[in-house]
Amino acid sequence: MYKIKIKIYTKNGLEISEAHLFLRYSKISKIIDFEKCFFNLMINQGVFMGFKSIDYFNIDELYTEEELLIRDSIRKFVDDEVIPIIEQYYFDGKYPEHLTQKLAELGVFGITLSEEYGGAGANYTSYGLAMQELERGDSAVRSFASVQNSLVIYPISRYGTEGQKRKWLPRLVRGEAIGCFGLTEPDFGSNPAGMITTAKKTDGGFLLNGAKMWITNGTVADVAVVWAKLDNEIHGFLVEKGTKGFSAPEMKGKHSLRASVTSELIFEDCEIPEENILDVAGLRGPLSCLNQARYGIAWGAIGAALAVFHSALDYSKSRIQFGKPIAKFQITQEKLVWMLNEITKAQLVCYRLGRLMDEGKARPEQISFAKRNNVDIALQCARIAREIHGANGILGEYPVMRHSANLESVKTYEGTHEIHTLILGRDITGEDAFE
Repeated sequence: MYKIKIKIYTKNGLEISEAHLFLRYSKISKIIDFEKCFFNLMINQGVFMGFKSIDYFNIDELYTEEELLIRDSIRKFVDDEVIPIIEQYYFDGKYPEHLTQKLAELGVFGITLSEEYGGAGANYTSYGLAMQELERGDSAVRSFASVQNSLVIYPISRYGTEGQKRKWLPRLVRGEAIGCFGLTEPDFGSNPAGMITTAKKTDGGFLLNGAKMWITNGTVADVAVVWAKLDNEIHGFLVEKGTKGFSAPEMKGKHSLRASVTSELIFEDCEIPEENILDVAGLRGPLSCLNQARYGIAWGAIGAALAVFHSALDYSKSRIQFGKPIAKFQITQEKLVWMLNEITKAQLVCYRLGRLMDEGKARPEQISFAKRNNVDIALQCARIAREIHGANGILGEYPVMRHSANLESVKTYEGTHEIHTLILGRDITGEDAFE
């Protein structure tokens, strides 16, 4: 049994008492029946909710109690631990490293991983809701969790040997090890098949040469999942921190994702032991990982959109111009309604996509649809929100410009808007624009 202490608040924010939840498992996704009753009571009384998200079509009614518990646990964490500090870390250009262990303790790493390897064994819908809340805080925090889950834990769990799984998965889940994913190269982003990083077979292992770029967590990672051509065929390799010939300098000078560690990976006759190769060949390996990441991004973008929408809505009610709040002006209402429209549609898309993922029926093209649409509308929401805030919208007092700058990167990574357009175009026409 594990004990979690929670503070109980009234709907107006007044702290009234403390209570304890006793969980049979340490992961947030494991809650037993009598505890669900307590949780439902708290939800009905409105005591868990700091941030109250727009839910215009009552989509919350479609989620299970367990899914809502996971979401609201992460929501509370973001309200308490991320939002109060993230602006300063963004300005300083640093990742808040102290959050890593707290995220691990919440069960964020390995949410969908089986319990055999330390995961929570929750569904993909729960994972999506968690990513939504993390990006409501900041894209950097969601990116950290996305990489750890989709781009490191996932490929090791799917393509790794039993020895690789036992060595890395429990440590990654507990936050004792950090991972990164090396696919994009300085000259090959949207065209990963053109990569020039190579692996050469040697006695007892492989020799890696090449470079990767725009790698989240690279400098601080304990293990890198790296894709390289071996005999002209793409393979995955686990490159451990401290390996001879491997370096990961941090990239500086960013105007976006400033609270995230972004790195290069450099391989100069880097010696990889034979047991560090993954059991997959061809582009299906890295592309399957990207599908996992794109799924999380689609949910995360909703979180960013919610953050800027609610900031704009609250600001419009309190900002007085010409003797009345700007929320009373027709043009302001039109902007807010546009955001409401698009956010609601994005929520419905992700809900359905999550269920398809849970059923093992989601197609890569559907994931591309969600990533393309949701990031695009989130960025537009951020720009509209800045207009509503006027000059104040550029201040760190409000989250608008930070989310807007971050979303410029999110729109590009894990497949640009244009690449996803062509993926969808190929699917509906049968004609391949990539050829």
